[in-house]
Amino acid sequence: MPAPRRRNDANWVTFAWVLNIVGLGSIALVLVAYWALQPVLAAPQNAQTISTAGLPATYTPDPNALYLPTVTPNPLSTMIVVQSATPFVLEGGSMRPILIGYSVSGRPIEVYSFGNGEKQRMIVAGIHGGYEWNTIALADELIQYFYENPEIVPSDVTLYILRNLNPDGDARDHGIDGRVNDHGVDLNRNFPTNWAANWDRDGCWNYGPTTGGTGPGSEPETKALMGFLQTHKVEALISYHSAALGVFPGGEPWEKKSIEFAKALGKATKYPFPPLDTGCIFTGTLADYAVELGAISVDMELSTHKYTDFKKNLEALKILLTWEK
Repeated sequence: MPAPRRRNDANWVTFAWVLNIVGLGSIALVLVAYWALQPVLAAPQNAQTISTAGLPATYTPDPNALYLPTVTPNPLSTMIVVQSATPFVLEGGSMRPILIGYSVSGRPIEVYSFGNGEKQRMIVAGIHGGYEWNTIALADELIQYFYENPEIVPSDVTLYILRNLNPDGDARDHGIDGRVNDHGVDLNRNFPTNWAANWDRDGCWNYGPTTGGTGPGSEPETKALMGFLQTHKVEALISYHSAALGVFPGGEPWEKKSIEFAKALGKATKYPFPPLDTGCIFTGTLADYAVELGAISVDMELSTHKYTDFKKNLEALKILLTWEK
């Protein structure tokens, strides 16, 4: 009887060794696969290239600002699903934009110029960064369109397009957390006209922390655009936003000629005018500041947070290019 037990023991030992060899082989295959795939898995992390520039020599951090070098995504926020952000590339052209300043984190703020006439018109997009990313996408489409069709700009007009006033917010997040700049400031609350550090949030955007800044025009992005407007005679300006509320004339109260401009834009685009009234009191806006400088100005909101409404806004651009003060 002892002999058969030895044979059973030998069989179990052999089976155990086979299991060990198979297990070690499986581990080796997993390790090989991991190292082989590692570069592929890492690629998307670096796929988004953000155009950056060194900080200007005059830049000094504001010690009183709420600095947000990174923002932890809000787990309760409703994210806007979009393609990964990519730098704007003008297809088929070597046109160079005008550098007018830098963001808090050193990203360039650029303006594209079309035409050479004395009547100056302007489009500003991306004031709320990645939260209103589709306004930047619209500006990019318009830049490409005017580059390919320069004859559309009347001979007596110069058109300026600032594609992205808040590149830091755009780089941070295409959702709620992309609205403010890297100081935590809502740039459309930072212009000197009717400025306030804080405001009654009833009826206003209130999905995350934000402020009007430490003072009127405190932010480098705001200063860059203010400097441009102060050194150019822009007669009519559209500040693009999203979404759905309509066309808001600049001025407090609304300036008469800006109301006429808003009516015409609303008729051409079917965006609501008068705009929907949520009860929000707007302070420190670009449109109000532009009116103070003598321009006819509106805030105009796209229909959604997703689409650019390109065809609608070609009609709006016809009005912008031919509008007389």
